[in-house]
Amino acid sequence: MSRNEAAELVEAVIAEISDALERGEMVKLSSFCSVAMRRKGQRLGRNPKTGQEGPVSPRRVLAFRASPALKRFVDDAMTKSG
Repeated sequence: MSRNEAAELVEAVIAEISDALERGEMVKLSSFCSVAMRRKGQRLGRNPKTGQEGPVSPRRVLAFRASPALKRFVDDAMTKSG
C-alpha cells in the first residue's frame, strides 16, 4: 500500500468514526478503546485566571475509555522503561 493510499484509508476511517459519533453512536475499536459522545449539563465553573465564578454552558464532550488490553500494554511498557 502506498503512503497516499494509507493516508486516504486513515482519513476514511476517521470520517466514519466522526459520523458515527455525530449520530450519537458508541464507537468500539476492539482491543483499543471505546468512544462516545456525552452530554454535560450547565454547571457553575471558575475562571482559573481570575478566580471569578460563572456558568458553564451545556455541551457535548467525547468520552474515551481504554480497553483492558490497551491498559495492560501501556502498563507493561511503563514497567519495562521505568
